[in-house]
Amino acid sequence: MNIHKITKPYMGILPLLMWSLTLSSVQGQRTLNEEMLWDLKTPSAPKADINGNKILYGVRSTILDQNKSQTDLMLLDLNTGKTTSLTQTPSSEVDYQWSNDGAWIAFLYPVNGAMQLHRMRPDGSGREALTQLEGGIDGFGLSPSGKHWFYIRKVRLEPTMHDRYPSLSKSTGQVFDQLMHRHWDSWHDGTYSHVFVQGMSDARPVGEAKDIMPDEPWHSPLPPMGSSSEIVWSPSGQTLVYPAKKMKGNEAAVSTNSDLYAYDVPTGLTVNLTSSNPGYDTDPQFSPDGQYLSWLSMARDGYEADLNRVALMNWNTRQTTYLNTELDRSAYEMSWSPDAKTLYYAVYHGGFTQIIAHSLQSPVQVQRSKPTMNSTAVLPWTVITLDTAQYSGLMTVAVPPSKSSKKSSPQADHWIFYLKSTMLRPSELCGRLRSSLAEKTFSSCNDSLYQNLRLARFESRNILSSDGQTVQTYIVYPPDFDPLKSYPTLLYCQGGPQSMIGQSFSTRWNFHLMAAKGYIVVAPNRRGLPGFGQAWNEQISGDWGGQAMKDMLWVTDSVKKLPFVDAGRMAAVGASFGGYTVYWLAGNHDGRFKSFIAHCGVYNLESMFGQTEEIFFSQWDMKGRPWDRPKPNSYNWYSPHRYVHQWNAPILIIHNEKDYRVPLAQGLEAYTAAQLRGIKTRMLYFPDENHWVIKPQNSVLWQKVFFGWLDETLR
Repeated sequence: MNIHKITKPYMGILPLLMWSLTLSSVQGQRTLNEEMLWDLKTPSAPKADINGNKILYGVRSTILDQNKSQTDLMLLDLNTGKTTSLTQTPSSEVDYQWSNDGAWIAFLYPVNGAMQLHRMRPDGSGREALTQLEGGIDGFGLSPSGKHWFYIRKVRLEPTMHDRYPSLSKSTGQVFDQLMHRHWDSWHDGTYSHVFVQGMSDARPVGEAKDIMPDEPWHSPLPPMGSSSEIVWSPSGQTLVYPAKKMKGNEAAVSTNSDLYAYDVPTGLTVNLTSSNPGYDTDPQFSPDGQYLSWLSMARDGYEADLNRVALMNWNTRQTTYLNTELDRSAYEMSWSPDAKTLYYAVYHGGFTQIIAHSLQSPVQVQRSKPTMNSTAVLPWTVITLDTAQYSGLMTVAVPPSKSSKKSSPQADHWIFYLKSTMLRPSELCGRLRSSLAEKTFSSCNDSLYQNLRLARFESRNILSSDGQTVQTYIVYPPDFDPLKSYPTLLYCQGGPQSMIGQSFSTRWNFHLMAAKGYIVVAPNRRGLPGFGQAWNEQISGDWGGQAMKDMLWVTDSVKKLPFVDAGRMAAVGASFGGYTVYWLAGNHDGRFKSFIAHCGVYNLESMFGQTEEIFFSQWDMKGRPWDRPKPNSYNWYSPHRYVHQWNAPILIIHNEKDYRVPLAQGLEAYTAAQLRGIKTRMLYFPDENHWVIKPQNSVLWQKVFFGWLDETLR
């Protein structure tokens, strides 16, 4: 029999500055609670003006008693270091951008309940609404030339039921002939998100707007969560590149094949740039000199968790190369250096994220020896972040050379800005000069709250699994942790299924809050997660109840041996695939757990196939359909409902009405089975939430029921 070992703290493939982390030496009088989560403020992605002197960003805050959040705009002056609040309005200013000359800030703000384009001066003066479009605008982008802008709005291409049957004005029925009749949290209503181009002068729309997708029954940006950031202008302002999956119905339900399309403004012609690639193509960005177009690309159709490659197209020759395939790490966002000589992109790696600086030469140098991130070979990339953190919102800003240095014509330095978070603290706006290792924090959204908190801490350990492979696992400790005491312990089961446990700060699955309530939190990056190589990521496909579940059980058995873990008071908790994991463990845990909590979890793999909306996911991960012959083993071996006869511990089930990814019926099936088996069961139901719990007071209720159940069943 193999002996479970807890190894030294996991050091990853790159050296880290630290793993065991406390966020402050100041110990306050309080610990984090449910309501405090909504006292926290979070900045959003920075935007620089044309001169690189001023940084615009949003800060989201919440008014809990009004059950609403809002975003106000802040302006950072890099010359003085001073930050000014530009807006303090009843609603949110969103999708903020600078005009090409820096004279105006454009943004969306609601008018009579619909988002419309507004503008104001950088000092907040001259604020005015510029559009009155029926139904409003869902996003926009200003041309670098200042001569055009695009906006996103829904257009109706299919008649309503009242159009078809005008005499039945009170009927609420809907008729569908194809799949994708619903997606994420909404039913198809015959409208499509389209991109419009219009002239602009002095940051003001002029002339007629043109739908660049006339009568086309598909969307841009990509649903369900696409935004205007996916649509980009060329530096000349002559070309607009947008993503679309130009298929519908059953075909769209089983495919991930989205493409990038280039619309030429002068001629009105559209060209498919990525027709040769069968998988996802998303998030395009032009280099500042217009020589290259970069984007994120997956190679295989139907596989949403394929390696996310950084694609680079020479705009003149249309030749494409891929920059990060040798890293064996998926990228998730990019930003160009101002001189177009470096492409920065963020990657998932070892339980946190890192920013890569990839040097570009002509022609682009791509390694073919497949070096990894710990390679000592001469590589075209360097890692510019080493902290245990999560990075997003990448942006670069040029720093002009000083007069004294112009004689030698040095390469101009530039700022790299980003949002940085950990699992214990939400994001702040940070940055560093490319020429320096010193990081600077530019926002202080939550300093006043954190200085009064007693803080949790975390560390990372390598833990051996059943096959001898190590599973990087976070352990989070309560404030004032005493190693001589024993604590109730939560095994956190990650969702996705292919979504790494990193350093993001959540208002729902919040490790800091769990630890503040007196629990040890154990969070394994089990098989089937990015950041540990594509082979590790792909192992889960077709094997949901196999090695990934063994990883969870072996980690559990290992941490039970720690003197401060109370082995008799352990619970497994998780959502989505994490909810699946909870349901599976409930029937296969052999007495390891005293309690379970599953949120929006997959319970019955066969019924799930016919209930979910993106069929390509189930079809890929189950290796087929339930009616295929031979029937894929996933349905026979790995569906939690087949083990419900072995459930023997209390379970809290949480599910939401508007969740069409893992529909409500999954939770209802599990709740009914547990009730009829006589197991202590509770169900929390939200009629107005989707796969997530977004509304502030719903979130606080979620936490109170969550911890109430744990106190009742573990303490």
